[in-house]
Amino acid sequence: MKHLPSLKNLYYLVNLYQEQNFNRAAKLCHVSQSTLSSGIQNLEEQLGHQLIERDHKSFIFTAIGEEVVQRSRKLLTDVDDLVELVKHQGEPMTGGIRLGCIPTIAPFLLSRVVKHCQAHYPKLTLFLKEDTTERLLNALGKGELDLLLVALPANTSGYHSMKVGVDPFKMVIHKDLSADIHQPIDYKMLPDESIFLLQSEHCITGHAISACRLGDSDKINPFAATSLHTLVQMVNSKLGTTFLPQMAIDAGILNDTDLTVITPLGEAPYRDIGLVWRQTSSRIMTFRTLGQAIEKLLMGEAKAN
Repeated sequence: MKHLPSLKNLYYLVNLYQEQNFNRAAKLCHVSQSTLSSGIQNLEEQLGHQLIERDHKSFIFTAIGEEVVQRSRKLLTDVDDLVELVKHQGEPMTGGIRLGCIPTIAPFLLSRVVKHCQAHYPKLTLFLKEDTTERLLNALGKGELDLLLVALPANTSGYHSMKVGVDPFKMVIHKDLSADIHQPIDYKMLPDESIFLLQSEHCITGHAISACRLGDSDKINPFAATSLHTLVQMVNSKLGTTFLPQMAIDAGILNDTDLTVITPLGEAPYRDIGLVWRQTSSRIMTFRTLGQAIEKLLMGEAKAN
């Protein structure tokens, strides 16, 4: 077999590309800067191509260097998955899972997921990261995360997904203004700029617009909130109305407010909640078992309502 490049040197290269700084990359790899630099030079010699153009003060990756980085990321992720497969063979609910979750789910569900795992799967550890769907999918593709808990639909082409529950949307308005809302709700009758939503990078905004059929943009206030808690404060000031997921309402987001919940008649608007993972992952049994546990938690909420 021909002499193959070491995974260690590929790891050095990927981290250098990520950090764009030799010193920071060396610290991330827990080696000296000279060790990291020598490893990358050795990699270039083995591959027979220059991966980095260097001068005394700076460097840039060559075109082939960037291609090697992208392929190395996938290779290193596959190796990690292979190690996890062997390590936890016969014991799927052990080890660590790097779980990413969106901000409109994380504060209202993750604590219960963690407590459930601590009680039922004490050998399983969840490492949590909260971010937008787009950034989480990017991290998943790079192998920085193992599993995502997001709202569907989302652009998950190239990944496996598992629906674990349904989260209805409810209209929320100050109790002093609730008499002006008649069922079935005709959103066209609401004042212009009276509907408050999150910033566009939060997927719940698109889900709410689609699910509640908010086709008239004149009704949507140009102010875009950064969190559901900000939306609650705006609506509690009698500035308009908004749509919140049932999950947040059940978690007490309306506590100590003067807001009331209105359930739209007819087909209930909702978002799906799901897990997403790489197609190449070897921990499918682990993810599906965790998904079934989350599904039961969400079903318990639904029955309570």
